[in-house]
Amino acid sequence: MSVRMRPSLVALALMATLGSRTVMAQGIKNVVLVHGAWADGSSFAKIIPLLLAKGYHVTAVQNPLQSLEEDVAVTKRAIANQDGPVILVGHSYAGMVITEAGTDPKVAGIVYIAAFAPDENQSVVDITKPYPAPPGAAEAKPDAEGYLWLSQKGMEEDFGPDLPLAERDLAYVTQVPWNSKVLSEKVTAAAWKTKPTWFVVAANDRMISPAYERAMAAQMHATTTVVASSHVIMLSHPRTVADVIIDAVHKAGAGSVAAGGQ
Repeated sequence: MSVRMRPSLVALALMATLGSRTVMAQGIKNVVLVHGAWADGSSFAKIIPLLLAKGYHVTAVQNPLQSLEEDVAVTKRAIANQDGPVILVGHSYAGMVITEAGTDPKVAGIVYIAAFAPDENQSVVDITKPYPAPPGAAEAKPDAEGYLWLSQKGMEEDFGPDLPLAERDLAYVTQVPWNSKVLSEKVTAAAWKTKPTWFVVAANDRMISPAYERAMAAQMHATTTVVASSHVIMLSHPRTVADVIIDAVHKAGAGSVAAGGQ
């Protein structure tokens, strides 16, 4: 006579653990975060712990902000250092960087956060022409060598007005100047044409026109999230942005989103 044994709770727990690890191994586990102007990788300081808690491998790029070509090269090195497919995330000016760097075969999906998203052969100057200059643009002051510094007024009233004052002060003191020549440098490829895309629109943005953000999200057929936030949405609404990145990881990894987000 045969006896059917019921699996123990320990065995069931082990099976569940192995199953979850298999899903992670087969899916996307790498997230590369790319910062924008007047910032560095620490601008994602509130996002990184949320992603790490989910078990993802996270890399925050440190771009020198001296030229588009150099920033793309630095980002591509970070992508090359990953051991599998990547979700590439860019805030603000980094939208220019990820638009070009995102053509890398390792990039499975692209997330724009209140960012520029040019087409081929377009620069920041080109893509912003049709839109009124945002209030923060007047607070970007060039130094003798042509590097742009954001004034304290611009940091407090335009860059992150919905952040606590202490965080705005820290952002002002630690800002990384942006070489003004980058404004006229053009991307040579537009990765959003062939990769699934997500876009977080900052509805109260005073650094990039929210109308531009909405228009680009629509043009690329991105999965779009609109939040009543300042330009630094990853600092004022980190959970929302992290959820968008996690959604990109899941859907791009499952192959459920076609190229262009359609």
